[in-house]
Amino acid sequence: MPNIKSAKKRVLVIETKTLQNKMFRTQLKTDIKKYQAALASGDQAAAQAAYKAAVKKIDQAAARGIIHKNAAARKKSQFTKAINNM
Repeated sequence: MPNIKSAKKRVLVIETKTLQNKMFRTQLKTDIKKYQAALASGDQAAAQAAYKAAVKKIDQAAARGIIHKNAAARKKSQFTKAINNM
């Protein structure tokens, strides 16, 4: 456990940020699953809406540094190919 006041504060701040990142990552996974479910159902309109939401969430995750920018680009590419082949 840290003894210095600033180190104690850093521990608290890191815990808060970790929790926020976990919440965001959970939302990201949920949006991706919704997109994949809409794609599997074959509903073009639902898939298009879920695609927009998933791509937006992926871009936000990459901007925050939650996922790597190349991983975000790869996922968006895969999603675009899947919706175009529908």
